[in-house]
Amino acid sequence: MTHPATAARRPGEQVLAALGLGAPALSPADASPHTFPGGGRWRTEIPSCEGPEALAVVLKESSRLDVPIHRISQGSGVWMLTDSEITEMVEATGERDIELCLFTGPRGTWDTGASVRSDSRGAGLRARGHDAVAGCVEDAVRATELGVKCLLVADEGVLWTLHRARTAGIIPADTTLKVSALVGPVNPASYAVFEHLGADSVNVPSDLTLDHLTEIRRVSAAPMDMYIEAPDDLGGYVRMYEVAELIRRGAPLYLKFGLSRAPGIYPYGTHLRDLTLDTARERVRRGRLALDLLARHGADGDMAPLGTRLPGSLHRFPTGGDRPPAALNDEKNKD
Repeated sequence: MTHPATAARRPGEQVLAALGLGAPALSPADASPHTFPGGGRWRTEIPSCEGPEALAVVLKESSRLDVPIHRISQGSGVWMLTDSEITEMVEATGERDIELCLFTGPRGTWDTGASVRSDSRGAGLRARGHDAVAGCVEDAVRATELGVKCLLVADEGVLWTLHRARTAGIIPADTTLKVSALVGPVNPASYAVFEHLGADSVNVPSDLTLDHLTEIRRVSAAPMDMYIEAPDDLGGYVRMYEVAELIRRGAPLYLKFGLSRAPGIYPYGTHLRDLTLDTARERVRRGRLALDLLARHGADGDMAPLGTRLPGSLHRFPTGGDRPPAALNDEKNKD
C-alpha cells in the first residue's frame, strides 16, 4: 500500500493528462495536518445498525467482504433497546474491538413539537425542554452502565451536559461523545464550538465542499464524521470518488457508509426487520466499494489501527469544576 496521503493518484489522472485535460497540481497547503492518536488519518463507521440482529448481519458481511470497522452506530436511540439487547451488542462489538455508539434520548421529530414539521424545520432534532434533556441523560447513564462507550447526541445543551457529567465522573471518563449529522456544523467557527462543548467527533453535512473541510481543519483537530453516501433525508449525496481527497482535506476522518434511495428505518421495530437487515448488509458492501476505490488510487494507506477509538487531546470550555451554577454564583457574591 502507498502510505503518504500526498502520493495518491486522482481518478482518471493519467488519461486526462495525456489528452491535455489534466487538473492543476494539488496544493500541500490544503491538506489537513492532523491525525488520530498514533498517526492514522481515517477510520470507518457503519451507521443505522438498529439492534443485535442487524449487528450480526453487519459483522458477518464485514468478515465476508473484508471491510475493517472501527465504529458501529445506531440511530433509533437507547430507549428503543432492552437491556439484554444493549448487552448483546456491547459484547459482540467488544469481542472485535469495535466501538459501539448509541443515540441518546428524545429529540424533536419524535415528541409533540410541531415546529420541526414546518417548512423551516424549527428547532430541528434538538431536545425540547428540561424533560427531553433529562431523557437524554437517563439514556446516557443507562447505556454506559451497560458498557456502551460512545454516545450520539443531537443537541448542544445535551452535549455540554454529558461532557460535564463525564468530567465529574458521573459517566465514565473514557466515554466518547459524537455529534449527529442532524445538527452538524457547516463552518469552522461552529465546528470549534462543538469541540469546546465536549464533542469527540463531529458529523458534518455531506454537502460541505473540499474547501470547507480545509477551513475547518485550520481551526480544529477534532475527528470529523462524514457520510460518503448519505441517506436521502440528509441529501442522498454519493461522494465515493472523492474519498481520497476527503481524507487528505478532512483527516482525522470517519468514513461513514450510509445508503441513499432507501426508506427510513427510525425508530426501528420488527415491522421494519427485512428492510433493516437488507440495508445493513448493503451498507457494508458500499464500504467495500469505497475502500476498493481507495486501493485502486493508491490512497488506502494511513488507516488508523483497528481497535482504536479515542480522539486525542482536544480543546474544551472550562466546566467550572462541575459545581452547580448556583454554587458558583454564591461564591462570586462572597467576593
